[in-house]
Amino acid sequence: MPGGRLTGQEREQIAQGLADGIAFAEIGRRLGRPTSTVTREVMRNGGAAAYRADLAHWATEQRARRGRQAVSRGATTDAPLPHGRDPGAVRAYEDVFATVFMASGLPRMTARVLVCLYTSDEGGLSAAELVRRLEVGRSSVSKAIAFLESQGLVRRERGERRRERYTVDNDVMYQSTVAGAHATARLAETARQGVAVFGPGTPAAARLENVARFVDFISASIIRAAEQGRELLHAPPADSPPPTPGRTPAARGT
Repeated sequence: MPGGRLTGQEREQIAQGLADGIAFAEIGRRLGRPTSTVTREVMRNGGAAAYRADLAHWATEQRARRGRQAVSRGATTDAPLPHGRDPGAVRAYEDVFATVFMASGLPRMTARVLVCLYTSDEGGLSAAELVRRLEVGRSSVSKAIAFLESQGLVRRERGERRRERYTVDNDVMYQSTVAGAHATARLAETARQGVAVFGPGTPAAARLENVARFVDFISASIIRAAEQGRELLHAPPADSPPPTPGRTPAARGT
């Protein structure tokens, strides 16, 4: 119904329209919705390239559920956040960020934990802090952390009073990218093993060899780009003062 919430079926139609390269205005016309409704729906759920109907529907339900919980607690305003941030805008952004991670293959809770770590000013939180912020059980956080550690996406370190904290410092992203490229390269090795099995010169072997060459190229390109772009992860914010003339930044460990 125009003016009401989008249904799951409408979101499926939006996803199909995006896949077909149809403009937002035309998708809106087919749904009987304003173009602004389609635009807002897509942009708050990962953008045209990452939009998925099921994830968008889940994120919307999460936002609605949190709103109902706030009302049931008698809350009229959100708790203040540091630096004058808008709590509603922060929550909406975290939903979008988590949806994008889910579209890349991360489980829902894992995506939420990763977003929580990335958006903390400290760059690291304890399990208890994650439980408090996400309002979930400790076991859910533990499972998510275990998965993220296995993928090299977070790092465990000891904080005050020997309490463990989980961090996502800059080099974690670099190391995860390189590790992913090396894992992808194993596909090339496996494909080349098939060449001997199916016989050189056969159509199957030729196909496998082409796959191996393609994956080799992509993996090497990713590693090379990661090495070249690593410095960007350590670059100061755009509004930071320029370095003092005549002095060079201290060398970083690798």
